[in-house]
Amino acid sequence: MARLLPALVGLLLCLSCSGSNPDLVVYCALDQDLSEPLILEFEQRTGLKVQAQYDVERNKTVGLVQRILHEAESHPHADVFWNNEIAHTLRLQHAGLTEPYQSPAAATIPSAFRDPEGHWTGFAARARVVLYRTDQDLPVPTKLDDFLKPEFAQHGAMAAPLTGTTLTNATVLAQVRGRQAMLDWFAAARAAGLAFGSGNADVMRRTAAGNFHWCFTDTDDAAKAIDQGHPLAIRYLEQGDGHTGALLIPNTLCLLKSGKNQKAARQFADFILSTEVEARLAHSISRQIPLHENTQIPDGVGRPGVDFQVMDVDWAQVGAKIGDIARLLQTEFVR
Repeated sequence: MARLLPALVGLLLCLSCSGSNPDLVVYCALDQDLSEPLILEFEQRTGLKVQAQYDVERNKTVGLVQRILHEAESHPHADVFWNNEIAHTLRLQHAGLTEPYQSPAAATIPSAFRDPEGHWTGFAARARVVLYRTDQDLPVPTKLDDFLKPEFAQHGAMAAPLTGTTLTNATVLAQVRGRQAMLDWFAAARAAGLAFGSGNADVMRRTAAGNFHWCFTDTDDAAKAIDQGHPLAIRYLEQGDGHTGALLIPNTLCLLKSGKNQKAARQFADFILSTEVEARLAHSISRQIPLHENTQIPDGVGRPGVDFQVMDVDWAQVGAKIGDIARLLQTEFVR
């Protein structure tokens, strides 16, 4: 009996798992309240069973990326990664973990937001913006280096650049100006009086409450604050230093090479990358910015190249550097 017990336990486990395997496993970093209804609709339309793993707020994408990297070494699980930004998706591509797929649904997304070989596709973006109070007569930054001037910095805040879009933003800054110049920029901003919060939502809430006159955040957090009726407005930030336009950070979708359900993964990509889904995200509380050329958008959502200019970014270089920049900034901001 002692010799038979492990075999019996294994048999029981197999029986308990039979019939419960999903048709598709999706790791999703976009907020669950936005992404889950779309995943459930995909299930209803296709009849496929999806197992979704959502990121938690404190991890800001990095948790799921680390999970994919760790699982790749021994036990790959996910078929698709739906990221709420881009740089960490390219990190997975550089690690050789993505599977090329050029979805016909993405044909009208600009080539700047699609990998030429199909390893990832961008959609439903956020812009890095200044959210400011309209009930105070104080100066509001118009370009990035205004953050280094006390007359602006002493009344403003941004998230510490440790996760999410602030880390991506810092990596873009390092790619454009160099690592030491990026570190010097943050040191100068802090010396000028700029406050650093725990996240984009944190500085948005504190600006809405009147603790700051302005904050550097994303359009989705800014839209939520404006919808709540606070006296706030958005300014698309020019980069300065010879680089014009606002930094636009899309959601990205990639298929994972180790995925066991490639056919279902392609079906999911075709659905999520459609103009219909971009329009729904644009009309959601987060006001995601569509990248498809002809997506119907509500009032208050800026159209790239029309309502604001977009910064030209070498995303491949940003993706290659973001891991090193994250470790570097941990030593600077976590004491």
